[in-house]
Amino acid sequence: MEPFGNYLLVFIENGGLFAPVLFISFHLLRPLFFLPVVFICISGGILFGPAAGTLYSVIGITLSSMMFYGLVHRMPRTFAKFSGLKQRLVGSHAAFTTSQIAILRLVPFIHFHLLSLCLIEISTNFRDYTKSSLLTNIPLAFIYTSVGQWMSQLSPFHTLLFLFALLPFIYFLRRKEMIIKWDDFFQVST
Repeated sequence: MEPFGNYLLVFIENGGLFAPVLFISFHLLRPLFFLPVVFICISGGILFGPAAGTLYSVIGITLSSMMFYGLVHRMPRTFAKFSGLKQRLVGSHAAFTTSQIAILRLVPFIHFHLLSLCLIEISTNFRDYTKSSLLTNIPLAFIYTSVGQWMSQLSPFHTLLFLFALLPFIYFLRRKEMIIKWDDFFQVST
């Protein structure tokens, strides 16, 4: 992956005026190459600086999320499979808030589109999803673009310390209600 990343950096640096367009389009192609979002955001900080890199990353990540929404709604069987996978991984009664998803997006090993699927489930329509997606993508792009170089040089101990510092925020920003279905509460014997 490192030679591919170096090739990407050289290609975008030599892109001139089209470098931002190439960078944003690379966000759209990122799932095909199985590259993490964090890698692309850190590259944006190195190439364009914190301000422009954050802006380009927010645009690219949001467009990628919108493409995911369109693809999932055009393929209902794939959406059902993704939902089943999400229920096995997260649980059937877990519903995250937009704030929780924004914090979970900061954790690098949680799949980006799994959290997008959680956003789809709590959104009412495409406009609501796009707004929520944009709001959850801003912290991800800002932190990994501006502090990306610093985080890439951290030791594994400090990285784990940072991840454990995020856990209280996930707990305090949770949804304060729980829905238990009648059949789950009163188990009917057959």
